[in-house]
Amino acid sequence: MNEKYNVYLVSDSTGETLDRIFLSIKSQFSNFDYNKKEFVFVRTEQQINKIIEECVGKSNSIILYTIVETKLAKFITSQSEKNNIPCYGILGTLILNFSKLLNQKAIHKPSAQHVLDEDYYKRMEAIQYTMSHDDGKKTEDLLLADVILLGVSRTSKTPTSIYLANRGFKTINIPLVTNHKLPNELLSSKDNKCIIGLYADPARLSDIRRNRVAMMKEEKIDSYVDVNFIKREVDESKVLFKKYNWPTIDVTRKSVEETAASIIRIYEIRKNKL
Repeated sequence: MNEKYNVYLVSDSTGETLDRIFLSIKSQFSNFDYNKKEFVFVRTEQQINKIIEECVGKSNSIILYTIVETKLAKFITSQSEKNNIPCYGILGTLILNFSKLLNQKAIHKPSAQHVLDEDYYKRMEAIQYTMSHDDGKKTEDLLLADVILLGVSRTSKTPTSIYLANRGFKTINIPLVTNHKLPNELLSSKDNKCIIGLYADPARLSDIRRNRVAMMKEEKIDSYVDVNFIKREVDESKVLFKKYNWPTIDVTRKSVEETAASIIRIYEIRKNKL
C-alpha cells in the first residue's frame, strides 16, 4: 500500500498559480495518495510558524510555496530544514534566472500579477462579450469576436469559450442545428476571421447527451441522443467546415485546456498571416 502524503500549498497571494502547478505535478504520478491543504495570503513569519507546527505534527509532510518576498521565502525554507520537512519554492529560482537574464532586479511584490493593468481590462471585456454571446446569442456583432466556434450540441463550445475569454479572447459560440441557417455575417466574413469547427465522436456525444438529459429530466428527445442521428449531425457539420475551409478540432478526447491551446495556435497563425 502506498504512503499517504500531506501536501501544504503556501502562497503569499490567492494561491491560483500554485494550485495549477500542483495539479500538473500530481497528474504525472498515478499512485500519488495525498491530502492537500492550502494557505493563502501568507505574509508573516507567525503564519509560517503555525504551518510548520502543523507539518511537524503529521507524517510525510511536503511544503510547496510561492512567496516572492525574499526574506519570507528564506524563512520558510530555513524553518522547514530545521524540522526536516521537504520544502520547494516554485517561483524563486525562475525569478532569479529572469532577473539575471533581463539584467534588472525583481520587485518581489506579492499579487503583482493581479494589478489592474491593460491586460486585466482586456480579459474583463472579453469575458463580458463572451458571456453575452453564448450559444448563438447576439450574432449581429459576431465580427467583433476574436474567435468564433461552431459545433453541434455538447462539443464543449461554452466551456472552451469561457476559458478563452479568461485568456483575453472575445469568443462567440454558435450551435449547429439541423435545418437552422447560420448568420449571414458569418458566411460572408473574410478569411481573416478565426472561425473554427468543433466535432466529436458520435458515440461519445450520445453518452454526454444522455447524462445531460438525465440531469435535466427532459422527455421526448429520442433523436437528440440517437447515435445515428448524431452521426448525421456531425457529418453535416464536417461538410460545412470543409465547404468554407474552416479549421476543425476533434474534441472527443481533449480537455477544454487542450482544445483552447489548439485554438490559440490557429488564431496566432492566422494573425501572423495578416
